[in-house]
Parts: sequence; structure tokens; C-alpha cells
Amino acid sequence: MTTEVRFPWLSSQEPDSEGIVSTWFVESGETVAADQLIAEVQLDKVAADVRAPASGIVRHLILEGQVATQGTAIAVIE
Repeated sequence: MTTEVRFPWLSSQEPDSEGIVSTWFVESGETVAADQLIAEVQLDKVAADVRAPASGIVRHLILEGQVATQGTAIAVIE
């Protein structure tokens, strides 16, 4: 089963806002546990931690420094 890791909603006033994945704390292909801190994202001047929604192997879809829209998948966990 595959679980998407999504860019969190940090601005409800601008739903199409874009941010970046500022840091990945795990490598693509690494095994992670549910609720493990896996990334930090940034939208404007707000930074947020991203935790794994499930256990498994993480596969990055968005690279560090790449732009993503709120709510879009930035990784999957297999």
C-alpha cells in the first residue's frame, strides 16, 4: 500500500500558495516509522515539520529546494 506525504496547508487565505521543501531529514529509499520527522517545508516566512503518516520506505517526489503547492504530494511511503 502506498501513502502520500503531502505539503501541509500553512495558509488558508491563499490555497494555491507555493512553498519549498527546505530540508529532507531522510534519504529516498530509507525506511521510516510512522510519525517520524522526515522533512521541513517553508511557505513565505512560515516553516513546518513534516512527519511520516505511515511506516515504510520513503520515495521523494519533490527534491530539496523544489517548489510545491500546498496539499500536493511531496513523497510517497511504500
